[in-house]
Amino acid sequence: MSNAPDALALLRDYRPYFEKIPSIRRPTDSIVPIPLPTVRVRQPRMREVSGLLDNPYERLQLSCDIALLMCDPDWQIKNSEEIFIFIHRPGEEFSNLLRRWRMTQVALGSEYLWDMPLGYEHMLSEGSDKKYPLFILLEESHDRICRGLQGARLPYICQSVSCEDPAPASMVEAAP
Repeated sequence: MSNAPDALALLRDYRPYFEKIPSIRRPTDSIVPIPLPTVRVRQPRMREVSGLLDNPYERLQLSCDIALLMCDPDWQIKNSEEIFIFIHRPGEEFSNLLRRWRMTQVALGSEYLWDMPLGYEHMLSEGSDKKYPLFILLEESHDRICRGLQGARLPYICQSVSCEDPAPASMVEAAP
């Protein structure tokens, strides 16, 4: 999910967010995935000496697993919609999963700038007002997590994870 094709495959499972992709013909150019995202949040502070209000940025790591930023594929400009992916962790209770979303909402309640990944530094990185969560439940996620998300009216999808063994490296014999 940390690359555009995987993010696209994930969004196909939740149609309302799939429809937010700016260009279906060029979806990999329309999604900027940021694993374990960080933002710079403007934190007003008082200067002790002058008593003036100072507005430096403080860097925060968000409590989501992946942020998906939508962008115009031609202009390479970030759009106003942001999707935050929360993957249910083994043994994580519903309240902790929900708390991660709420902490993300609170952190992004002020003016913020994205720390953009390599290759996307040229994009305008200001935050937006349109923040959408998406919760990923795994096969081992308890049914009460699903019921809790339904009760909170939060979007989720169930995914199965298959860990395939990588192909064994071919043995190359050294010439005598």
